[in-house]
Amino acid sequence: MTSSEHQDTPSKKVNWFAELRGLVLMLLAVLAFHTLVAKPFYIPSASMVPNLLVGDRLVVSKYPYGWSWVSASFHLLPRSNWRIAPRTPQYGDIVIAVPPDKNEDYIKRVVGLPGDRIALVNGQIILNGNPVPQQVEPPVRIPVSDKQMCDGVHCLSEFEPYRTTLADGTQVYEPPTYRETLPNGATYLIIDHMQQPYDNMAEITIPEGDVFLMGDNRDHSADSRVPAGPFNNGLGGPVPIADVGGRAEFITFSLDGSSTWNPISWFTALRSGRSWTSLRPALATEGTGDGEK
Repeated sequence: MTSSEHQDTPSKKVNWFAELRGLVLMLLAVLAFHTLVAKPFYIPSASMVPNLLVGDRLVVSKYPYGWSWVSASFHLLPRSNWRIAPRTPQYGDIVIAVPPDKNEDYIKRVVGLPGDRIALVNGQIILNGNPVPQQVEPPVRIPVSDKQMCDGVHCLSEFEPYRTTLADGTQVYEPPTYRETLPNGATYLIIDHMQQPYDNMAEITIPEGDVFLMGDNRDHSADSRVPAGPFNNGLGGPVPIADVGGRAEFITFSLDGSSTWNPISWFTALRSGRSWTSLRPALATEGTGDGEK
């Protein structure tokens, strides 16, 4: 081929409409997946310590309880009480829920189901007239050096009385830890280290279609015990299942907050042993714990 023939060859034009259409279809597919199937979630606060740490990245499935207005990505739909393929959460499920006064995702644990009678006495759940067992466990260890254990207000300064130095010189917090077991056998660790106003609550009956949610870090959780805005930031009582946007399934990875612009630090900041950890509650076995609270 001569140079003149090469120059006369027409260049292929880019079909910008097709490119744009492909990009739009891809974005719609991502939004549909986030709305109907699953989405990533980041833990921003310490309300679910010790089971969820600030900096954990999770996968939240969107379908276990059906779909509602809250399922849509970025909460684009207006608030409503409709549900498609509705199902009821189980005791011990970790769920994301939206408070009544703002479009933010909270992550808490289901401790009461529709129709249950629930009260709190000195931090212990009384469910349908029966105390939910809380057995003493060896204290969890939270590294003092973990820069992610902040929620924008404080950095676990309340745990200072439980600062301990291990044999290798590492400093950790060892707050009082208990194993709570719900009626279906779902069992998990909680931290309860102080007396505070929300340790006691008169008995209420959870309305049909609602669930009662609490954080595992019992003294530092804005949950169903805590009034909603404008003066508080809790969930304001039982939460309609239509406001529950999904169930936490597993941790993908977790960062301790020490990463910088240096890519090497992205790897050194990874918390070991947390990736691919299931967030479904274990079932109780005989002989758990050393004693009752």
